[in-house]
Amino acid sequence: MYQQETINPYSQGSAKAAQVETMFDNIAPTYDTLNHRLSWNIDRSWRRKAIKALEPYKPQDILDIATGTGDFAIMAAQMLAPARLVGTDISEGMMDVGREKVKRLGLEDVISFEREDCLNLSYAENSFDAVTAAFGIRNFANLDKGLSEMCRVLRPGGHLSIVELTTPPRFPMKQLFHLYSHMVLPVYGRLISKDQSAYSYLTKTIEAFPQGERMMEILLKAGFKEASFQRLTFGICTLYTATKS
Repeated sequence: MYQQETINPYSQGSAKAAQVETMFDNIAPTYDTLNHRLSWNIDRSWRRKAIKALEPYKPQDILDIATGTGDFAIMAAQMLAPARLVGTDISEGMMDVGREKVKRLGLEDVISFEREDCLNLSYAENSFDAVTAAFGIRNFANLDKGLSEMCRVLRPGGHLSIVELTTPPRFPMKQLFHLYSHMVLPVYGRLISKDQSAYSYLTKTIEAFPQGERMMEILLKAGFKEASFQRLTFGICTLYTATKS
């Protein structure tokens, strides 16, 4: 079991998935504001990079895992023009924010939101041309199982595109990111979101998450092929891509 799978947002004894759901419901009203401010709006360029990786394949049916408030789903719908894009999450609070944004943009005919357990998706095998995830898979209670499910619902030859926060590997960004993530991010996040634990938890999951070559091994084990990664912004974020056999 990977370390991040044993990291919980709160100290009470409920299951990790339930705690993660509660946490994201709590921070949903301020999530977008904090995301953009804490990343200096660079998170938008990271999402764009992940979507552009899918442009050559023109996917028509897309599943966005851990969709949150739908930022990735909305950008993907605008850039890729799919026929259908389903955003899934365990937090209805986050998806309610996403539903309002989709309604304002007039994208209801393309984007829908559904509550799903990422470890046990309800979709049939070979249902989607592409599966995406932005800043969510490090919250999985079981990474192997979650990635296997993402592979299962992909059609043969379908493509995976993931962006995830990671720890920069080199000096001085590694040291600067450590200071920022341990001092600035938890304090500012706590002040704005009013959740005492959420942003300290998120920092811990970034540090514990398998990265680079190790993540490639995990993707291949889950059933993908042609897995690759690209570090973005000095390694603060990493783009992972793979194909289903």
